[in-house]
Amino acid sequence: MPTDVISAGDLRARIDTRFARKKALAIGLPVVVAAYLAYVFFAFDIPGLADRARMDNARTLTSDMVSYKTHVTRDNRDGTTEVSIEGERKGEYPPGVTPDWVDMQGETTVIDLGGGQIVTFLPDTRLSVELPDFGTIEAGMEGRDVVTNLEEPVPDWISLSRTRLAITTDEGRVSFTRNRTEVFNYFPGWELFWFTFESPYKDHGVGEIVFGPRIDPERSNFAGAWHDFWHNTMWSHSHVAWALFETILMAFLGTFGAAVISLPLAFLAAKNFTPLGPLRFALRRMFDLFRGIDGLIWTIILARAFGPGPMTGALAILLTDTGSFGKMFSEALENVDGKQIEGVASTGAATAHRYRFGVIPQITPVLLSQVLYFFESNTRSATIIGAITGGGIGLLLTQAMITQKDWEEVTYYIILVVLMVMAMDSLSGWLRRKLIKGE
Repeated sequence: MPTDVISAGDLRARIDTRFARKKALAIGLPVVVAAYLAYVFFAFDIPGLADRARMDNARTLTSDMVSYKTHVTRDNRDGTTEVSIEGERKGEYPPGVTPDWVDMQGETTVIDLGGGQIVTFLPDTRLSVELPDFGTIEAGMEGRDVVTNLEEPVPDWISLSRTRLAITTDEGRVSFTRNRTEVFNYFPGWELFWFTFESPYKDHGVGEIVFGPRIDPERSNFAGAWHDFWHNTMWSHSHVAWALFETILMAFLGTFGAAVISLPLAFLAAKNFTPLGPLRFALRRMFDLFRGIDGLIWTIILARAFGPGPMTGALAILLTDTGSFGKMFSEALENVDGKQIEGVASTGAATAHRYRFGVIPQITPVLLSQVLYFFESNTRSATIIGAITGGGIGLLLTQAMITQKDWEEVTYYIILVVLMVMAMDSLSGWLRRKLIKGE
């Protein structure tokens, strides 16, 4: 029989060609990646980020997230002055009660921001701000215009227009307009997190509440303190807890509902269990459709069809996970060991029993591992989905961001979401060890 003989020269040429290709690939690929990154660098104007960055806004945002603001507000139309936490009615100081740095003297209010900075609300809607390193700024109204004693150019920490004067210092902020004069004084912490001004337990420590004499004659200290904390009107702890429960419920219903639906469909999509090619093809394309559309898109579609609510979010998770589980479960079924099924069949077992005792035990570790992992992941996704469907902690988080003032509540919700994810991670890990490894 004739055989093809490759000469040494041809073999050397082929080897040289292959080495040249690999060398070109090794050099060309980094060059392509570097060129792409260079394009991104200029296309997205990375050098201009520093110019567009607003560090003053970043400082204000950071301060709002870890501290609270006490607002001293004068209505310039009727001259009334109010002091409240975060400018909310629910956090307003009781009549006749003010912080020690606010001194109300009839039509004049003196506010000591600290560091020698004194803000004074004067009669006739006038304002005086004493700054040790700058001098005294005076402002008032002439018709509809704000007039001051400032001369151009003003420092960058002062914003002045025809209708508004805003001063931002390290101690606080001052805002002056035709309708309102307002001072914001920052303090670290989250005021009224435990009890509001209406609660008799305000300003009482844990030791006093637990071990001290009864504070409210009509209630025990523990029961009264828990009630006032749980129904805190400023922080709404009871509503936040229910929102967390809704978020977990969305993830649970969507994940485990998808697992229940996907398992029988996976049998119909697996080659070794369904000989009908068209049926397998149709189911696999259906799985592709469900998982190919992101959960957020399903959320928008379903919200349009069924209206907002936690159940809509659960359905969005269910549809997306049905596609993912269907693909994973069918592939797991195609890789089962046929000998175990034959062993069960040799006992005369029916088809259902073959699947139950010959197939399910083999794929159970994969099923449980994937379902628990998706459940853990979906607790995070349910937060974003809830922001769209109007349910769960995601809705509260979105509302707090939209107000542009309650950033300490945003921090609170983010911390709760992180703790929730950590708890779900620990729970799913414990369940995997118990159900899969038998520990």
